[in-house]
Amino acid sequence: MRKNIVAGNWKMNCDLPQTRSLIIDLKKGLEKGFNCELMIAPSHPFLYQAFNSTSDTIIEVVAQNVCEAQKGAYTGEVSVDMLDSVGIKTIIIGHSERRDIYGETDELLAAKTKTALEKGMRVIFCCGEHLEQRQAGKHFETVTQQIEKGLFGFTTEQMERVIVAYEPVWAIGTGETASPEQAQEMHAHLRSFIASKFGEETANNTSILYGGSVKPSNAAEIFAKPDVDGGLVGGASLDAQSFLDIAHAF
Repeated sequence: MRKNIVAGNWKMNCDLPQTRSLIIDLKKGLEKGFNCELMIAPSHPFLYQAFNSTSDTIIEVVAQNVCEAQKGAYTGEVSVDMLDSVGIKTIIIGHSERRDIYGETDELLAAKTKTALEKGMRVIFCCGEHLEQRQAGKHFETVTQQIEKGLFGFTTEQMERVIVAYEPVWAIGTGETASPEQAQEMHAHLRSFIASKFGEETANNTSILYGGSVKPSNAAEIFAKPDVDGGLVGGASLDAQSFLDIAHAF
């Protein structure tokens, strides 16, 4: 059975004192039960601190990115083994900002995912379309291509450790949000496409998260859709109460 997940992508925000403070605030709000997994993705320099600070809680600390190579002369990169050595077991791969700002291709993202899965990691694999692609009616084609090139080279067993995050790029940081119906339509399409390669059982067990400006005010309506299994939350995850309110939407 697939899991409900709310993951906070902190992006390049929060220095060390701010990271500590945000984690303290999150821990204060954990008294109530949650019907979902909670994840946070601080910046790389603070992963060890964050892992140690949350090791006695239900919060899982995940990484925002990883190198496709296992080690070597890759200045500025971080390997899977490095992440594993500080307790990280889940990695976000293919976020639209990595694709758009840093030019990460489908082929590179497939290589990163391969490295992570072969090392036993879970992967949150991101896909999504830009506004012009949606307006041209190419949004299904766009995400289908991203999933096919990024994930279809793996085994059914490996897919059991993949979480898909659909992020309409036009709704990230803009205040715009895909309607719950648009989110459901795309999530259902993604699940059907995954089933075409890996079978219905794998598709039905794959968590698919929505990643487009999820807020406390819209989370419950979005999460109520049958194929939406949670959220990859950006800005709202930088405020402990907002993030916890989103998680309580389940």
